[in-house]
Amino acid sequence: MDSAALVTAGLTFRDATDADVDALVALIESAYRGDSSRAGWTTEADILEGQRTDVEGVLEVIKSPDSRLLTVERDGAVVACCQLEHRGDSAYFGMFAVSPVLQGAGLGKEIIAEAERAAREDWGVTQMQMTVISVREDLIAWYERRGYRRTGQMSPFPYGDERFGVPQRDDLQFELLVKQLV
Repeated sequence: MDSAALVTAGLTFRDATDADVDALVALIESAYRGDSSRAGWTTEADILEGQRTDVEGVLEVIKSPDSRLLTVERDGAVVACCQLEHRGDSAYFGMFAVSPVLQGAGLGKEIIAEAERAAREDWGVTQMQMTVISVREDLIAWYERRGYRRTGQMSPFPYGDERFGVPQRDDLQFELLVKQLV
């Protein structure tokens, strides 16, 4: 069995339900905030404190008619997720989280490929878009290796809205990344 097959062995991809909300919030928080996030490489703990998401934010994605929260399970446990939102000819990719203890083994690469496939086949979109905190050079480089390109188009970080975390620096903004899906 090749390494990609080993990474995806036993994975189940499905849309999230209301029953998944607590597990998904815990997963997303563990991948980005606090000491537990330091077990993986996607931590934002040095640039943001506080929450990454909450029950209301996850439920909003699940309930939205133009959105889905792709949930990934292994042996019955939620190990990863990502949001897909249909936006005309494009899809937005967000709320991406992989359990910190499983990061670095190729799981993220498989999940993003499945998300792109699903968006292309289910919605017929030709482009995937996402926003990434612009100071996250390592994360942006990871997406560039997956075919995403920086646009230079920036949007402001929601300073003062603690639903998105408590910034530890004053230069945060989001950069739009795009990938053509063929």
